[in-house]
Amino acid sequence: MKVLVTGGAGYIGSVTSHLLIERGHQVVILDDLSTGHFDAIPEGAEFIEGSILDPEAITRALSEVVAVVHFAGKSLVGESMEKPDLYWSVNRDGSAALIDGMKRANVKRIVFSSSAATYGEPTRTPIDESDPTVPTNVYGETKLAVEKLLAAEKVFSSISLRYFNVAGALVTDNDVIVGERHLPETHLFPNVLNAVRGPKPAKLTLHGDDWPTPDGTGVRDYVHVVDLADAHIKALNLLSGQGDISISGHVAVNLGSGVGYSVREVITAAEEVLGAKASVLVGPRRAGDPAVLVAGIARAGQLLGWRPTRGLAEMVESAARV
Repeated sequence: MKVLVTGGAGYIGSVTSHLLIERGHQVVILDDLSTGHFDAIPEGAEFIEGSILDPEAITRALSEVVAVVHFAGKSLVGESMEKPDLYWSVNRDGSAALIDGMKRANVKRIVFSSSAATYGEPTRTPIDESDPTVPTNVYGETKLAVEKLLAAEKVFSSISLRYFNVAGALVTDNDVIVGERHLPETHLFPNVLNAVRGPKPAKLTLHGDDWPTPDGTGVRDYVHVVDLADAHIKALNLLSGQGDISISGHVAVNLGSGVGYSVREVITAAEEVLGAKASVLVGPRRAGDPAVLVAGIARAGQLLGWRPTRGLAEMVESAARV
């Protein structure tokens, strides 16, 4: 297939693009490089520098493609609360412009990079796709709004992948490494690694060590970025009629490990990989943080034939190479 990957110079988008090319697909990447990195774009991909808010760039990017994997957008929860207009503009309005372009180009298949932030405060653990979607931040609201736009397009076949936390890096056979590079860094794994390594390790603050969990620290669901990228490709294949199940309309699918790891477990794994101790401070709990967030992933198995195959150690080991 010839596939458009929006946001394909970003963390998950670039890893997915690498895997698509490795599996024989043609890839067109549309990215404005506002948070993506040109050197993360895989060799062999056609690159168009531009925004999903630019109809001309969308038209160019959609030429001759048969499906879209849509990653482009803003993704910081805190920033979304500080700059809500920016998030509604880029995430919702940009996605609406992309959908309009797809209709003009007669492209009817799309895999959307959604988020567990669409659920808001969990009503149970693990979280199921049938659970209420009541986002508690603007980022989650914009992701849910895009899902609703896709569901309203009755001639589209679309899958929204609601994933929880992503970690790790792609390490190719010829030692190309594609991982997280955020400024500022807000994700746990890079911050844990920075608290272990270096001549002057950064301090890592635990947001409470008295949670009702086995070791007192919060439990979150982490999935390796390569497993996550594989799920996007499986979703793309499903929309393309490969397999025994056919999809018409819109469906949401959770992606995660299905088990969860505590913050302490992540720290211990990083210490074992790097052979040094983390510099850790214990701070107060953050208001609104749940003790446990874990994905129910039965639907991913049923529809996509997908389960994660890489565990915590592989996430840490690959992330440490970035």
